Amino acid sequence: MPEASYSLDELNFLVVDDNENMRVMIQSILFALGVRKMRVVSSVAEAVKVMKKFQADIVLTDWHMEPQDGIDLVRIIRNSKDSPNPYVPIIMLTGHTELQRVIDARDAGVNEFLAKPLSAKSLYGRIATIIESPRPFVRTKEYFGPCRRRQNLGPQGGMKERRHDELAKMAEAEGLSPEEFEELMLLQSPD
Repeated sequence: MPEASYSLDELNFLVVDDNENMRVMIQSILFALGVRKMRVVSSVAEAVKVMKKFQADIVLTDWHMEPQDGIDLVRIIRNSKDSPNPYVPIIMLTGHTELQRVIDARDAGVNEFLAKPLSAKSLYGRIATIIESPRPFVRTKEYFGPCRRRQNLGPQGGMKERRHDELAKMAEAEGLSPEEFEELMLLQSPD
């Protein structure tokens, strides 16, 4: 178990999993991490009802459930007009870790993705990521949820590289030395 550097005893957790053994295990892990406020339900319908009365700070949901699954829950939370908290951080739990699953979860609006079997360390790591690196939310015609870009890679479409090439040409035209060009590059850097 990780040495917790965050006190989780004031956070409200909602756990959604249709497998009783998994619910008990997740509840035990959260309790070991110091979580004291949680609701544990076995279906998407129950989760939606609970969220209307229980202000969850983090939702942990299994992917594979019947009749509705975790992706359905994420879409309801993010896109329903009567969602009590469309901005709540969501961690998707699943035994299926194929790349397409990760992409589908991300595109539905999850904050973090966690493969089963779970450990206290892995779950705490995802919770810590949510606390330490909250991602801004974005809304487009097709998507609402946390920004899907994990790191600041600069503008899309190679604009950073094109800008670098433009500056190199300008430096050459101005007769700048490589050192002067490096200094110019540092001045142009967003960091």
